[in-house]
Amino acid sequence: MAKKTAKKKVAKKKVTRKSAASKNVANQAQDYAHEIWLAGLGAFAMAQDEGSKLFKQSSKRIDDTTSKMVGESAKLFERLVKEGSKLENKGRKMATDAVGGVRGDVENRMDEVRKSAQTNWDKLEKVFEQRVARALSRLGVPTSEEIRELSDRVAELNKRVTELARKQQAPKPAASKKVAKKVAAKPDETPAPKSDPA
Repeated sequence: MAKKTAKKKVAKKKVTRKSAASKNVANQAQDYAHEIWLAGLGAFAMAQDEGSKLFKQSSKRIDDTTSKMVGESAKLFERLVKEGSKLENKGRKMATDAVGGVRGDVENRMDEVRKSAQTNWDKLEKVFEQRVARALSRLGVPTSEEIRELSDRVAELNKRVTELARKQQAPKPAASKKVAKKVAAKPDETPAPKSDPA
């Protein structure tokens, strides 16, 4: 047993040394962990400081870039407006020229169509007049030309009758007295024609 007790004592010493060593290692590990924690907090603080600096620098750069972009955009927009205006004027001119050419062609064609239509209308009118004249002729109705000729002849006859009536009413010096006596002596004869005032 003495051997056992001695072995126990030696084992106890070993355990004590091991436990002291393990306590020492645990303390060291705890110290390292704490240092790592502090390093992390320091890194976080530095990152925060650097981040705000970077943020300020980035904001300034973004503002500068934005103002440059706005300036460039305004210039680009004005340039685009000028180019668009030029293109619009060219387009209008081309459209006006094209419309003018087309308008000229259309007007020429319309003139041709009008002439053709007028010619056809005149032909149709002549055919219609001829057919109406034939129908009236069959019915015995005189044409306007025949009526005009007849009116002209009636006017001429009225003129001659009026002249004759004036000549008969005018007193003839000696010859008219002799004629008047002869007329008075022969009551059976028909009197001279009277003039028609029409």
